[in-house]
Amino acid sequence: MTVAEELSETPETAEEEPIKQRKNGLYPGVSDELAENMKSGWADTELRDLEPVPQAAETAARRAALSARFPGERLVIPAGNLKTRSNDTEYAFRASVEYAYLTGNQTEDGVLVLEPKGEGHEATIYLLPRSDRENGEFWLDGQGELWVGRRHSLTEAEQLYGIPASDVRELAGALGEATGPVRAVRGYDAGIEAALTDKVTAERDEELRVFLSEARLVKDDFEVGELQKAVDSTVRGFEDVVKVLDKAEATSERYIEGTFFLRARVEGNDIGYGTIAAAGPHACTLHWVRNDGPVRSGDLLLLDAGVETHTYYTADVTRTLPVNGRFSELQKKIYDAVYEAQEAGIAAVQPGAKYRDFHDAAQRVLAEKLVEWGLVEGPVERVLELGLQRRWTLHGTGHMLGMDVHDCAAARTETYVDGVLEPGMCLTVEPGLYFQADDLTVPEEYRGIGVRIEDDILVTDSGNRNLSAALPRRSDEVEAWMASLKG
Repeated sequence: MTVAEELSETPETAEEEPIKQRKNGLYPGVSDELAENMKSGWADTELRDLEPVPQAAETAARRAALSARFPGERLVIPAGNLKTRSNDTEYAFRASVEYAYLTGNQTEDGVLVLEPKGEGHEATIYLLPRSDRENGEFWLDGQGELWVGRRHSLTEAEQLYGIPASDVRELAGALGEATGPVRAVRGYDAGIEAALTDKVTAERDEELRVFLSEARLVKDDFEVGELQKAVDSTVRGFEDVVKVLDKAEATSERYIEGTFFLRARVEGNDIGYGTIAAAGPHACTLHWVRNDGPVRSGDLLLLDAGVETHTYYTADVTRTLPVNGRFSELQKKIYDAVYEAQEAGIAAVQPGAKYRDFHDAAQRVLAEKLVEWGLVEGPVERVLELGLQRRWTLHGTGHMLGMDVHDCAAARTETYVDGVLEPGMCLTVEPGLYFQADDLTVPEEYRGIGVRIEDDILVTDSGNRNLSAALPRRSDEVEAWMASLKG
């Protein structure tokens, strides 16, 4: 029996649970007269003739590929639930990548179910319907329409996503009664997982998660377009920051963070990850997101930030900028070394190349520089074999990029870091050198200098395309660009 059939046989509860009132609310209750009054007198706001979401054709193709991979099995992919931030406030909701990738929908509590049918599957998207006006949910419940805004009706959802829609509130019970093999994406919806607890295995569910991660390794044309949008907005966000560096000097790194966030919220959905606005020695902390330190003339600012589009695709770009607009001689030497390493890394991004090639190419340049500067004993081959350069380079030279900033993370090692680059893959190339403020193995003047340069690179049929090429990288171009923006 399908889940849809189970739902049709589920009896309605005899009595709905009352909507909970806030303990210290100013109104202790609702009179019968007010409750009756609130049921009527409202205009019809149903949205008709809606156009499908722009990626509807792509999400359908993705579901078809998923269906072909797991024939005869019920597949359950939840969006996730709201998470409490404190007391009765929640974090901003972001649907699971797996769910959004397959549906285009981004609302909390949604669940995509693929039911085996014939040689394929029949998809249903389970959602919360519009707030109930008969029981007062729409104005009394904290997640009601008058508190947080209207949800799409199930009919509207069918038009938008091209998938039959049903009420999610009865899904857990129906899944509990359903029979046959099931796979589910875990970690997002405890209620759905509880309903499936005796029907799934960790191994089978992991195979589903891995497949959905590897499916995103090669981007389709819609995804490439969204990534370019994200990068273009990010470039404008970096320009915004350069224009207000004097205000950041008067306040802190938070001014930089806030300035970029404004661009992300105006042009996109959000930032794709916590902005790293690291000035001075903070640039040597790889994921410095406190952003509460001073911004001083003469220091470098390492800004690692990305705008996330309304469809969840994020950019991931880093520039290291002289706060006063001019690199010192030593800053320029270190910056130019990282630039040279990045150039070597980008050149190695080619279809058919090993994924590791761009990392190896960049690391070799950095190792050569460290030996040349007398900071580590050569020869270079010895340094690379023993990984001695990692004291100052620390991290890998890049990662896949997409709906997650570190996209495709669940993919098998043999298809990711040990795999081969294909057209449509998008990755970052981001070498860096970091001389910690307390590193006694380097001359004092090096200490506290951190440099990273990062761009988003698309593998093409003939080579690669730098999606973030509009943002200057070479040291002299960076100085000229900053001067032009400061006017």
